[in-house]
Amino acid sequence: MFSKILVCLDDSDLSDQIVPYAAEVARRFGSQLVLFTAVEAVSAAAPEYAVEMDMVQELKRSQAQRHLEGVAARLTETGLASEPVVMIGSPAHTIVDYAATNGVELIAMGTHGRKNIGRLVFGSVMDHVLRNAGVPVLALRPQPEAT
Repeated sequence: MFSKILVCLDDSDLSDQIVPYAAEVARRFGSQLVLFTAVEAVSAAAPEYAVEMDMVQELKRSQAQRHLEGVAARLTETGLASEPVVMIGSPAHTIVDYAATNGVELIAMGTHGRKNIGRLVFGSVMDHVLRNAGVPVLALRPQPEAT
């Protein structure tokens, strides 16, 4: 039913809570898992800082790659293979574009559950994906760990 699942992560423990759910769907349907992070593009405030901004961008990209590889390693231990993918761009648009051009049949992602002014100011990646993805979306509102 779902041959390819796009698991959207953002390098946070909260977003990682979607992984077991996506893994269970993958087990049941024999799906391919793509672990995905979109790193927001960094732009220089002034041309003389372009080199520094390139270094910051590469640092963010490599940090995201390491995170996805760690999640992939944990999945491998449970018998599931996955492919880590890091792209540069607006997360909302990049998720929808990747899904549309790469045969994704299910998008799995968490929401940070911002309300009112937070959603207005920061927008909602989940809202954009729900409105624009041409495939089903498995959404999870992550729960902070009990202290």
